Amino acid sequence: MPNAKAMMPLLRWPPCGQNFVWCRSSASRLTYYWYFSSRNIWRHFTLMLPDYWQQACRHLSRRDHVFRKLIKSYPDITLRSRGDAFQTLARAIVGQQISVKAAESVWQRFVSTVNTVQPVSVLNSPIDELRAAGLSARKVEYLRDLAKHFHEGLIVEQQWPQLTDDEIITDLVRVKGIGRWTAEMFLIFYLLRPDVLPLDDIGLQRAIQLHYNKALYVFQRLTSPIHGQGT
Repeated sequence: MPNAKAMMPLLRWPPCGQNFVWCRSSASRLTYYWYFSSRNIWRHFTLMLPDYWQQACRHLSRRDHVFRKLIKSYPDITLRSRGDAFQTLARAIVGQQISVKAAESVWQRFVSTVNTVQPVSVLNSPIDELRAAGLSARKVEYLRDLAKHFHEGLIVEQQWPQLTDDEIITDLVRVKGIGRWTAEMFLIFYLLRPDVLPLDDIGLQRAIQLHYNKALYVFQRLTSPIHGQGT
């Protein structure tokens, strides 16, 4: 059990749910999420970092002054896998070409409509109900095609560990509505691949301009410190 007094600076408020206070501490590759239960007992669950994460942070801090500053400023930023494969891709489709806030709102309405985000539930949901959740006709078409690929076994998750990044991208872009950007987001946030640099991402482009004051085509020629650490 951790020392409660020592853990106090890590407390996050407001509490997450009644009678719970969340806090966070790290050791080695394990991140511990502690909470103080209503029975006055410290409990925790853990989140395993990707194998490469800390080594990549050290590498980038040594090789690039901008990354050194950013990593030092945001020490708690980590990468973790999101949900399951189908949900991750479905969420990426829902979020295409709209703001993060709007995407979250539409996603929650979509989840309420299909009840469980699984291929069969999406295929069984009436199109007009999906449209009423805030999805465009094109996105409904994309989500149903994604569901069809999973339901009919046209996408085989078990093969992914043996495939390269480019091979997985080629596999995914066969689905309507999934382009290279969406496939790259999937490689990063679901498969946790270590060397994906999505240069078509508008957020990344703006960050490059902000922190390096350089155009994208100039930055692409300066990526040697990032090689192998793209994610």
